[in-house]
Amino acid sequence: MVTLGLWLGGAGLAAAQTVPLRRVEATQLEAAATLDEQLRRFGGDRPAMIRAIDYSLRYLNTPAAAEAYRTLAVPPFTRDRVRRSLVRFRQLLQSTRSAEELRTAVLREFSLYQSIGRDGQGTVDFTGYFEPTYTASRRPTAEFRYPVYRQPPDLDRWPKPHPTRAQLEGIDGLQGAAGPLRGLEIAWLRDRLEAFLIQVQGSARLQLTDGTTLSIGYAGRTDYAYTSLGRELINDGKLPEAGLSLPVVLDYFRRNPAELDVYIPRNNRFVFFRETAGAPPIGSLNVPVTAERAIATDKTVFPPGALALIRTDIPQVEAAGQLTLRRVSRYVLDQDTGGAIRGPGRVDIYMGSGRLAGDRAGLINHPGQLYYLLLNE
Repeated sequence: MVTLGLWLGGAGLAAAQTVPLRRVEATQLEAAATLDEQLRRFGGDRPAMIRAIDYSLRYLNTPAAAEAYRTLAVPPFTRDRVRRSLVRFRQLLQSTRSAEELRTAVLREFSLYQSIGRDGQGTVDFTGYFEPTYTASRRPTAEFRYPVYRQPPDLDRWPKPHPTRAQLEGIDGLQGAAGPLRGLEIAWLRDRLEAFLIQVQGSARLQLTDGTTLSIGYAGRTDYAYTSLGRELINDGKLPEAGLSLPVVLDYFRRNPAELDVYIPRNNRFVFFRETAGAPPIGSLNVPVTAERAIATDKTVFPPGALALIRTDIPQVEAAGQLTLRRVSRYVLDQDTGGAIRGPGRVDIYMGSGRLAGDRAGLINHPGQLYYLLLNE
């Protein structure tokens, strides 16, 4: 999906940090840090975790993975050792009888390597991303005016610097038909912020006005650095940094819709899409991402496709339907990347598709810890 991260920016320590992971002993961690309650034997999501592992194993058998690990300077993470670690963890998912038994086996057979984080002390900033669902039209109307676009067939031949966002679609987002994007429209949204959020999240499912559903995924982008709307609002004194979240940013623009024409053009990176025929969202490793089991990280720093463990605050749905933040641990696969995800101190968690996934993803904006697991030799 190549998530972009809406409200946070900045990498913390430089992405070029030569030792982004350090080995830690399990005895240094509290017991809850290594217990994934969702991986209980019955009623949990072990099948989803197994599918996510299979996607990583598929990736690791590709030439792209061989090249990625050839250039990755994160010893002792070799492609072969990462693959063997995944195979063994998959076996443990099938053989252990409880989340506690799984934890005991993992701590006995695996070594943990902690990210140094943004501060060198292991602090990692977590956010969430999702696949939004919006109403759209295959034709422009007075109600549906804001397009999402296919990738121009000659994008690789566009001279650099590429056109800015304002040059491509105008300050108001309505001038795309006057330039090189003419004829590349896939569908039209009724809200400019919705069209922009699809570019932020990297994919979407569109409920079309004719009753059909259209899925789109990331195809390419212009060659500009990502500019965070949330960070720009903070810099301009419009919003405080404390408590910033996606719902806060959305509420600001709903109360100040004219400012969309001020802030959206500041992000010159323009994302293009392709129709995906209902396929699940695809991460940067060209395999599907699984809700709450896939993360996006900086692939110049961390091992692609590897097994990881995260510990942070994630919204949980209570019996009455309200969302409550809880500190949890989750085993995940490192299968995606993002424009705002840079350095050892940033992680984006894929939360799934639809409104509830978006509500939960938008509330994730908390520090935590990130560990990678390797099978002992």
